[in-house]
Amino acid sequence: MRKFLLSLTIATAVPVFASASDDTMGHDMSSHGDMSSHEGMDGHEGMAGVHAAATVNSIGDGMANISHGPIAEIGWPAMTMDLPMMEGAEIEGVEAGDEVMMMLEKGEDGMYAIRALSPKE
Repeated sequence: MRKFLLSLTIATAVPVFASASDDTMGHDMSSHGDMSSHEGMDGHEGMAGVHAAATVNSIGDGMANISHGPIAEIGWPAMTMDLPMMEGAEIEGVEAGDEVMMMLEKGEDGMYAIRALSPKE
């Protein structure tokens, strides 16, 4: 009888845990280095921005090397990474070494890119 109740409990709980997960679970950070092209993403239609404080280590050629703390909203731990800048990204006045607020947007390919960098005040 105990085995039956244990099996019933597990069978009932597993679907609940599975439905509680979202698309940020199991996110593979290693693929961020391959995100160099985001054509067709100039508009903000249907895209929610994610904001986070960061430090710009280097910037140029459509890519920025960024150090940031944990971004719980998308399940990212603190790290230093290369991130592509979206076409038309708002980065005016930002230079290497600047502390910034960055806005990331998730593209149709499911990967995040920089929509904007603005110096922290």
